[in-house]
This record gives sequence, C-alpha cells and structure tokens, in this order.
Amino acid sequence: MSDVYLGRLPILDTKQNVVAYELLFRSDHHNKAVVADNSAASAKVIIETYGQLGIENVIGKRRGFIKVDAQFLMHDSILLLPKKHVVLEILRGVEITQAIALRCAFLKQKGYQLALSYAGQSSNHFDHILSLVNIVKINVNELTAAHLSEIMKHLSRWPILLLAEKVENQETANRCISLNFQMLQGFYFTQPEVISGKNIDPSKLSLLKLMLLVVKDGDISEIENELKYQPGLSYNLLRMVNSASSGLSAKINSIKRAIMILGRKQLQRWIQILLYAAKQKNGSSSDALMLTAAIRGKLLESIATIDRPHDKNHQDRAFMVGVLSLLDTLLGMEMMQLVETLNIQQDMREALVFRRGYLGQQLQLIETYEKGEHEAASALLSQMIFLNWDQFTHMELEATAWANRISDSINQAT
Repeated sequence: MSDVYLGRLPILDTKQNVVAYELLFRSDHHNKAVVADNSAASAKVIIETYGQLGIENVIGKRRGFIKVDAQFLMHDSILLLPKKHVVLEILRGVEITQAIALRCAFLKQKGYQLALSYAGQSSNHFDHILSLVNIVKINVNELTAAHLSEIMKHLSRWPILLLAEKVENQETANRCISLNFQMLQGFYFTQPEVISGKNIDPSKLSLLKLMLLVVKDGDISEIENELKYQPGLSYNLLRMVNSASSGLSAKINSIKRAIMILGRKQLQRWIQILLYAAKQKNGSSSDALMLTAAIRGKLLESIATIDRPHDKNHQDRAFMVGVLSLLDTLLGMEMMQLVETLNIQQDMREALVFRRGYLGQQLQLIETYEKGEHEAASALLSQMIFLNWDQFTHMELEATAWANRISDSINQAT
C-alpha cells in the first residue's frame, strides 16, 4: 500500500489523564484527512493503517475516536475495526434517517461505542438516536455561554458522556468542567498558567530541587534524600526500574541499587519523566503532560541520533530539552526563570525559551506535529536535510509506543 500518515489528538478527563485519542488519517503529509473523502474506501485505508502501524503503538490501551460519514457507517468493512479499541464518531453533517438509526442500533448491539459530533443549532435532529450514543462531542468555541448552557440542559435527559473540543486554555477548561463535561480535547494542558507575585507551591519546590540535582549531576545521596519528600515518585521510579530490568533475579528496592544497575544517566532520564507523574499539593497529577514530555524527549533524542550518530552528549541534551519543554507548565513558572535556575547550556536555553537554534527548531517541529498541523510541520522538516517525513513519522510512532509503555506501567494498580 502507499504510505499512510496519522494525526493523533489527545482526549483528557477532568484530571488531565489521557483517556482516548482522536485519530486523523491522511493520504499524505499535507493536512488532508482521508476520512473526509465521503467514500467507503476510507474504511480500507483505516484498516490497512491499523495493520501497518499497529493499534497498540498508536493508542496503547486507550480508545481511538474515528470520524465516520454516512457511507462509511453503512459499509460492512467498518465491522473489521476492533470494537474494543475504537469509538465511531458520527460527523455532524450526517442526516439521521431511519436507516442510519437502525445501523447505529446494530453497531451498538455488536459492542461498538458511538460518539456524536453535536450540532447545537439543530439539536432535535439527533434526539432519536441519543439513546444509542455513548458520547456527545461539542465544539465549545462555536457557542455562546447561554446557548451552551441550554444544550447541556437538553442533553442531561440522556445517560451520555460529554466531550468538549477546541479547549485551548485553562480558563475554558475550568468553565467546561464546571458545566459537567467529563472529557476535554485541546492543548490547554500544555500551556503554562503562571501566577506572578506568589510563592511556588512547596510540593512543586521539592520537584524543582530534585530537577536541579538531576540536571547538575548532584550527589546520589542528595538525590535519594530529596526523593524522600516525594514517596509516590520514589515508588513509581523503583517500579519503572524493575520493569526495565525484568531479567534480574532479585528485585531492586533502593535508589542506590537502581543507580548501580542502570547507571546515573539512565536513572536521571526516568526521574525527569516521572516528575510529571508526581502528586501536587491539590492531589492531582497530569498523565497527559507526562506522556507528552516523554514522547518529546524520546523523539528529540531519535532525531539527534540520526543527525549526530556518534555524539552521545548531544543526544542526551536533546532528550533533556524534550522533557524539560513542559516544565514551566508543570511548575507554573516562567521558562526563562527555570532555565536560569537550572543553569543549563546556552543552546538548550535558546531551544526552551525561544525555540531557537538547532534543538529549538526540532522541538518546534514536534510541537507543530502534535497539534496536527502537518503542512507547517512539513515546512519545518524540509529545512532538515538529514531527515525525511517517513523517518520522522516512524520515529514519532516508536516514541509514542515507548511513552505509552511507561504510562501503562505507572497507571497499574498501586
């Protein structure tokens, strides 16, 4: 088959844990979705994509939302999609005829989950299939506060989950949560919410101290002592090390022992990622931030390995830039203040604060790709003569699979 490309937008619960992805299939690296072709051939492309990429690599143990039009919905090939892994999202332009309603009932009986892109201006149009739908998706940017409140009241008559899309800042996220949306889609979770004039949260201060020790190659006893203030982090760290060292006969039960087995550099990598999984003062943590930071770190390292295959120091710094790129969001501090505190190298500072320089350009490429802006990503990639689109998308998939394995391990019963 021809090359396939995949966009993947995270869907979060109200605690910023990734619960699903919206999957955007494209025929090439331009920002054109195959599923919008209004053709039953879309099903074939999606099925072949799953076979080529591997669904477990694309979404881990989460579900993938797939947009479907009327023709795709009625086509028998839709039954080849794995019902345990997908949510069929009915496009708002689909006319809800009796045949469509019967088809939805059939798919639900077969075990498929259904989502509905809700068109608020014609609410009654969908009423007779809402009893079949699991999730209703609403673009909150299209509606006034009064109209949104009216729609929420109307939808409360059915036992459905509500998903707000186009949530691009924390203010909108908070408003949606107050309106009882159970899921949010958008990149608000990567945007730092910096509150000037206030002291840093003590729990975050402990994280910053730990990060300082890690970045500056602090003494192992100091790192171990600081971890005492983050018992949950220590526990997850040892679980991760034991998982990575599954061939050992004896279980690793101390940080010092972990360092002996893995080495300082590898241990520092785990700590950098797991900082995002640490509990904050309010008891929350962000699975979404951790996943995104892990993917960025691994992908930047992979790019650096192709660019400079014999420069391990450059590869390590690339990994660190990827992971640190969301530290301002995690800690609620300005990135400029953070890099001055961490006292890292100048090219890393330029990359993190301004997205400038070699590493900054590569980080910008990854961020653009994350948002599904494939044309802009393609333009950035064209400036990197050592890397092509196929290599980049393959490395991104490998980085995602790696990050999903980390997340799944941490999210196991504790």
